[in-house]
Amino acid sequence: MSKRLVIDLAKCDRCESCGVHCGYFFRPHAEDHGILGLRERATFELICRRCEEPSCIDSCPTGVLERGIDGILVRHNLRCVSCKLCVHACPFGTILPDLVPFYETPCDYCLTVGDTKPPCVDSCGQGAIEFREIGPIEANVHVLDAHLAARSSKWVKREART
Repeated sequence: MSKRLVIDLAKCDRCESCGVHCGYFFRPHAEDHGILGLRERATFELICRRCEEPSCIDSCPTGVLERGIDGILVRHNLRCVSCKLCVHACPFGTILPDLVPFYETPCDYCLTVGDTKPPCVDSCGQGAIEFREIGPIEANVHVLDAHLAARSSKWVKREART
């Protein structure tokens, strides 16, 4: 079993201003650290309600948001002008203003350092980022891919009872 970055979305949301230091090779001291992209991805996958007629997508003047083939919202951040109309259009408050910056550096999961703890883990003041193995059954921890997991309640759509 390999180690993953584990983001606790509830702790992350309580933070007033993100002070995470990123080890991204091309922009190690930039304020547009990769944690924002990871938070966005986890939020869209776990918390987004996947509306039948998504007002966030319809409100975007540049066509940045779209629904992936798996139904999960995707934001093409290089086209995003950070107008935040999607934030206002989401009826459930899923898209937070700080999740749609004008520019964002992607996270490379510090894969080049192997099993060494990435700098984002120790620099997170809220303790919202961990680097560890995921147990087979952990309450509210959802594996998103080979390098990322998130701690959060997952929204599940239930069919209406008749």
